[in-house]
Amino acid sequence: MSFDLAARLAARRAENLYRQRPLLESPQGPQVVVDGQPLLAFCSNDYLGLANHPQVIEAWRAGASRWGVGGGASHLVIGHSSPHHALEEALAEFTGRPRALLFTTGYMANLGAVTALVGQGDTVLEDRLNHASLLDAGLLSGARFNRYLHNDAASLAKRLEKATGNTLVVTDGVFSMDGDIADLPALAREAKAKGAWLMVDDAHGFGPLGANGGGIVEHFGLSREDVPVLVGTLGKAFGTAGAFVAGSEELIESLIQFARPYIYTTSQPPALACATLKSLELLRSEHWRREHLQTLIRQFRHGAEQIGLELMDSFTPIQPIMIGDAGRAVRVSQMLRERGLMVTAIRPPTVPAGSARLRVTLTAAHSEAQVQLLLDGLADCFQQLGPEPSHA
Repeated sequence: MSFDLAARLAARRAENLYRQRPLLESPQGPQVVVDGQPLLAFCSNDYLGLANHPQVIEAWRAGASRWGVGGGASHLVIGHSSPHHALEEALAEFTGRPRALLFTTGYMANLGAVTALVGQGDTVLEDRLNHASLLDAGLLSGARFNRYLHNDAASLAKRLEKATGNTLVVTDGVFSMDGDIADLPALAREAKAKGAWLMVDDAHGFGPLGANGGGIVEHFGLSREDVPVLVGTLGKAFGTAGAFVAGSEELIESLIQFARPYIYTTSQPPALACATLKSLELLRSEHWRREHLQTLIRQFRHGAEQIGLELMDSFTPIQPIMIGDAGRAVRVSQMLRERGLMVTAIRPPTVPAGSARLRVTLTAAHSEAQVQLLLDGLADCFQQLGPEPSHA
């Protein structure tokens, strides 16, 4: 018996689902060079345009000069440096929670939090459209795992009726492939009524949402009692890398004791924490970034509707254009690239079958003129491609 990897790869190609890595040959920003081609990119999660900010770069350099470039060991051995500690304190203050804990990646933060909080005999309930890291965490926890209908508090309530043991309700704040936001007030009410905890991964909400960039919890004005477990990633609007979990003293101490992805991995470079402290300062103080981003979102949605494109219900920087067929989505993405525009086609299994889409993401570094170039390119492509053939 042998692994027939070639056949699996060939099948994925035949289904228009084969993935390839574009080679970025420039820093993040609207104007990039990918595979040797200059492009205007609309596919980065650098929502506030901080990934290549001069002050953030300088903070990284200064941090490296003082602290070196490697974490050296896990946080529990000798890898927990002063910049890590300062960043955790700043993130706790930013989120209005007693403590915060740094993780090396968002995937590890979700895996660590879920598996540390629930296990055999417990229950974890998740939104059907949650990020893969949350779904994987639920499956790996050993708890009874069930998914409720997308953003449906009534569906959650039915599943809560059957829950046993400690119960954790898990949702994305902003859903990364649709751009819509969780109905947190309703989900929090249902969870609290049954004595369950609500965990929110607000990877795509921190920065763009909330008056001060505090994400979906700030957007809805919820308390830490409503959302006891709050996760954020630093590689999107913060412009750096890593992740954090914020919550009570007891929650963070429990993660330090029981979250295996935290315990058994090397800490992030201390210089990265220095850079993130600066980006957090910019995220909080430069309100014009959020305001400009909202202007671009309104411009794009208005223009796309005039073209007749099928948009999803999103007021966030994630603006998916529904295509349906994976092959057609890939074709439109290629046509845009030939016009100097980079927009990623998202296909199954990342999204459900029949819901392939173009995932447009806007950032505060884009200009209104650049958004208009995208709209012009989209209009041109869809006019050239013609209507989608009927499946009748």
